[in-house]
Amino acid sequence: QVQLVESGGGLVQAGGSLRLSCAASGSSCSSRTMGWYRQAPGKQREWVALITSGGSTNYLDFVQGRFTISRDNTKNTVYLQMNELKPEDTAVYYCTQRTSYGVTYWGKGTLVTVSS
Repeated sequence: QVQLVESGGGLVQAGGSLRLSCAASGSSCSSRTMGWYRQAPGKQREWVALITSGGSTNYLDFVQGRFTISRDNTKNTVYLQMNELKPEDTAVYYCTQRTSYGVTYWGKGTLVTVSS
């Protein structure tokens, strides 16, 4: 059974940084596309970043240049380094894992709050 557990969220001032972690069990992060989504209060969930099994990355335009997704295969963990945080980045951040047969697994999320 695949489990994804996010950590690293918290309260930070605008301009600050946080690093989110997503520890996976029951599957390998290196062989599947891993991603991050977020949901701000009162808004729909949106995709933020992904990293493929081949190591290619892609980002939401709004976070391009500020966020970096990476993967540590030895720890079976995916990270989201978030720099230059803005109040608009406040949201619950979710880790996802997508299988080749179309199933997406979700973590329970971690809250990031950016104060102005």
